[in-house]
Amino acid sequence: GGTMDKDKLAAYQTLFECLKKVTVMSAPIAPFITDRIYRDLVGDQSKTVHLAEWPSSDAALVDKPLEQRMGYAQSISSMILALRRKVNIKVRQPLAKIMIPASDDTFREQVTNMQHLILNEVNVKELQFVTEDDGILKKRIKPNFKTLGPKYGKLMKGIAAEMAKMTTRDIAAFERDGVYTLKVADSDVKIDSADAEVISEDIPGWLVANEGSLTVALDIEVSEELRKEGIAREFINRIQNIRKDSGFDVTDKITVKIQPNDMTDKAVTDYADYIASQTLATSVTVDSSLTEANAQKVELDDNLTVLVSVSKI
Repeated sequence: GGTMDKDKLAAYQTLFECLKKVTVMSAPIAPFITDRIYRDLVGDQSKTVHLAEWPSSDAALVDKPLEQRMGYAQSISSMILALRRKVNIKVRQPLAKIMIPASDDTFREQVTNMQHLILNEVNVKELQFVTEDDGILKKRIKPNFKTLGPKYGKLMKGIAAEMAKMTTRDIAAFERDGVYTLKVADSDVKIDSADAEVISEDIPGWLVANEGSLTVALDIEVSEELRKEGIAREFINRIQNIRKDSGFDVTDKITVKIQPNDMTDKAVTDYADYIASQTLATSVTVDSSLTEANAQKVELDDNLTVLVSVSKI
């Protein structure tokens, strides 16, 4: 919705460029459909994809810092979504906060630049960086005896004892550099990423995940306000499905009536404007007159079903 701004224009231009290039590259194996798509894209029915120039790469357009930022965004998002699945919290249910240990200023800056994308993707309100000095996220290091045994044999017992003494700063340095040197029986023992596993301990009300040197913690406590917003988002999804199933145009305005229910009434009244703005509704109300004859039954959760009426104006 809204007007054509720079971001939207850039999105359309990027989509056009990708579609055009993929269509050209697909032409040899799908000659007819790609030719139709190409003509529609370029807006000239006299042109054919089979005479188009074959795409070539341009190294000058490769943006390595952008690739790194996007890599962080993808990894963090995947880890958070996996934590949601672990405790069966739907993505439509907003959560309060993510905590991420910031190993250095460059990492913090890269993730900050992608913060809006990450938070939107995983439906979390806030991203907070922490350091090892904060003492919030506790880590421990566990030796991998399968790789250390063949290397150091009799020193294994001493290596395990020294690894148990490693501080949070020592573990952070090991994660950052990929190597760490221990002093065992007057010998220098160098361990690398294959020789040990760093484990983050869960803290009450949070879940923690690791992927390489990256650690994320997710606040899984759902406050009453977050619960109401989650219900509102569920209603938006169901109303949009009803619009689609009813064959309404994207621009059609509607009115929405929802059956009273102690579990949803407060969410509907508090978030009526939000639901209306997302569904093109002129009004969203709680209506006790709804029956299965004049409304549709929708399931919001396993044990929560209500009637919803959606009418085109």
